[in-house]
Amino acid sequence: MSVATAFQTIGPYWHLIEHPEEADLTRFGATGEALTLVGRIIDGARAPVADACVELWQASPEAGPHFPGWGRARTDANGEYRFTTVKPGPVPGRGNTLQAPHFALNLFARGVLTRLYTRAYFQGEALNATDPLLNLVDDPQRRASLIAKPEGAAVWRMDIVLQGEGETVFIEV
Repeated sequence: MSVATAFQTIGPYWHLIEHPEEADLTRFGATGEALTLVGRIIDGARAPVADACVELWQASPEAGPHFPGWGRARTDANGEYRFTTVKPGPVPGRGNTLQAPHFALNLFARGVLTRLYTRAYFQGEALNATDPLLNLVDDPQRRASLIAKPEGAAVWRMDIVLQGEGETVFIEV
């Protein structure tokens, strides 16, 4: 008989997603270009992942008393998540490069034995063309899986496919 360890499953850590206010990075009075990032997480069978934990991290603007720099959201019955934040700016990359504005996303979910890392870049952002990490992905279709698309005023959509056709690019750390 084997027993799952903390590293083998997200549970029983669901207390991580019991605080919906953590999905609002502006809750302490952050200033900047407000936006909402929404998305849907689906598995390889195209079913919604209804109990995932999604973490959003951003290096810009700098974290401080009015802006935590990270947030956490749960997915609903349709696999949808939502964050309220401010648009990030470019940040330094390796050497003298600039990274395009982006969010770092971490996912925990049933059947995922360790967190998955990915990024959400912004469609139409000029620095996407020279972003060092984004340009490591040669296949244009795979690269497109890292691009959030506008969906209304100040709303961006970043759907995540865990495996199979259209699988999102995940980053090895």
